[in-house]
Amino acid sequence: MPIIHAFDPPERFVAGTVGEPGARTFFLQARTGVRVTSVSLEKQQVAALAERIDELLDEVMSTQTSSVVPAVAPLGLEDSAPLEQPIQEEFRAGTMTLSWDPADERVVIEVFPFTEAAVVSPDQVDEDFEEPEPEELFLVRITPAAARSFVQRTEQVLEAGRPSCPFCGNPIDPDGHLCVRANGFRRRDPQAP
Repeated sequence: MPIIHAFDPPERFVAGTVGEPGARTFFLQARTGVRVTSVSLEKQQVAALAERIDELLDEVMSTQTSSVVPAVAPLGLEDSAPLEQPIQEEFRAGTMTLSWDPADERVVIEVFPFTEAAVVSPDQVDEDFEEPEPEELFLVRITPAAARSFVQRTEQVLEAGRPSCPFCGNPIDPDGHLCVRANGFRRRDPQAP
């Protein structure tokens, strides 16, 4: 029986980071009262989650006649506060699922731990594969308004990282980077001193 970290709904559900741009660790964090659960994940995972939540809400908004889904994050729900401290990572995120519960009109996010056993190599793609039962599950059920707020904050968190090179798109460190599109010419962040 897996350990389930369930929040239905949480008082707070956010994505945030710890560390300096270029060396940040990303977290999903939910809180209800004094109970806090933090799960680490990759930048690409949090970006994909925010994008998929936005797409899901747009789809629900276009197919339902009720007005439960706001088009943008409602005023008053913005959350720019730092992550709750101390951060104690429950696990590192692997597979995530996202769904809409029409009965409760909630966005449902399930995050499962990363496991090496679930990694499939290219030569195993055609084999029957049975994913192992997860030992833990991070389950969050949030309102559409809270989901839009989550997306808005996540976009701000992602933009607070290193600037992108206008030529190759890779991040520019404060001391510059070797740009593959400029034959190795070292490009610098235009905002760097």
